[in-house]
Amino acid sequence: MSNIVSYLRVSTRDQGKDGLGIEAQRAAIAAFAATHGHAIAAEFVEVETGKGADALERRPQLAAALDQAKACRCPVVVSKLDRLSRDVHFISGLMAHKTTFVVAELGPDIDPFMLHIYAAVAEKERSLISQRTKAALAAKKARGEPLGNPRLAEAQSKGVASIKAEADAFAANVRPIIMSLGPMSANAMARELNARRIATANGGRWSATTVLRVLTRV
Repeated sequence: MSNIVSYLRVSTRDQGKDGLGIEAQRAAIAAFAATHGHAIAAEFVEVETGKGADALERRPQLAAALDQAKACRCPVVVSKLDRLSRDVHFISGLMAHKTTFVVAELGPDIDPFMLHIYAAVAEKERSLISQRTKAALAAKKARGEPLGNPRLAEAQSKGVASIKAEADAFAANVRPIIMSLGPMSANAMARELNARRIATANGGRWSATTVLRVLTRV
């Protein structure tokens, strides 16, 4: 029985908190493993957007999953391709670096060329959603309807809460990686995280201060 590394992702903190989507992904990967005779060696769960070709810098759990798979010499398995990303360049980058990953929905023998096609379709779908949203806003503006939020104070309060929620989610995601480093100073932890190319929440490099902030937040 060969090993696989499971990677699960949802896009918002609420989905992560409520378990929406996570259990369905976990069940799909478990079924895939059972069907094809694999054992799940490790599972990584992330609450983060998959947008952008630089998504890996904002997703420490995916970076950790890839490192674990490399160490175990086994593939990373996701339930659907969009759990990795809807960005063609991101998918292509993973493939160009010989990263082995399997999409349970597509099966273990999918041709790399077809993965590019599926990624392109997913990216186009995201683009169409964005275009429809912009068109709806333009039509609303043309009708003379206000586009701003009349409840500004409430909106600002929600904005602050959203920023805090994102920081909490990032801290929860990266904490298992920090704790896995074992007993060492915050400076040593920062050096190790930087060596693993795991970015901070702002996409920067770690320092002892940022490590301590994450540990304090969680």
